[in-house]
Amino acid sequence: MGYAIKTEGLTKTYKDKVAVDGLTLSVNEGELIALLGVNGAGKTTTVRMLTCLTNPTDGRAEILGHDVVREKEIVKSLVGVSPQETAVAENLTVRENLEFIAALYLPKDKIKAAVDRTINVFGLKEFGNKKAKLLSGGYKRKISIAMATIGGPKILFLDEPTLGLDVLARRQLWREIEALKKDTTIILTTHYMEEAQVLADRIVIMTEGKVRAVGTLEELEARTGKKGLEEVFVSVAEAEE
Repeated sequence: MGYAIKTEGLTKTYKDKVAVDGLTLSVNEGELIALLGVNGAGKTTTVRMLTCLTNPTDGRAEILGHDVVREKEIVKSLVGVSPQETAVAENLTVRENLEFIAALYLPKDKIKAAVDRTINVFGLKEFGNKKAKLLSGGYKRKISIAMATIGGPKILFLDEPTLGLDVLARRQLWREIEALKKDTTIILTTHYMEEAQVLADRIVIMTEGKVRAVGTLEELEARTGKKGLEEVFVSVAEAEE
């Protein structure tokens, strides 16, 4: 099993602001990595570079061996993205939202089967013909993730997937994400420490555009002498201030 993602000195600068500063990271195929950091730490910018939404200013990144600048079309075919802002068209039904995205990735004769399968996997059967605007925030988030997976991506980027959800809706989405782990490499950005602690194989802590710590929870606890991810995160973040 090789690297799903590999970056070396990945950097993004906007005028006089360095959003991501020399990020060097390797992610194994089949891992779920949680990117943690306060607002402005560089998490979303990192995701944007790895998914070809913005070019790096410096450094390089590869997705399954393909360069994110020189091989954009290949990279785009390998990744799925569920952004912070739910990417659901409010006036389309659940099925229509899925069909729209499926048509971007799949041959026409494969779309219906893929949509049916995705609706079943995500437990959306009773909502298939309902307009998205009539559904709760939790279901809209679920649809957004379903849309990101329908093309069968090898690597899935989930940017704050449970932001603003109540506890029950968040736990339900955790189960959906857990089910995806066996077939897909997942990069999860989140502010919820419990979410990262429950779902992640390894944790990456970023501050001010830099990676400050990488490891399993047990490794980070041993490094900092703290117990629990929240205490670990505070310890690492405060040490860099």
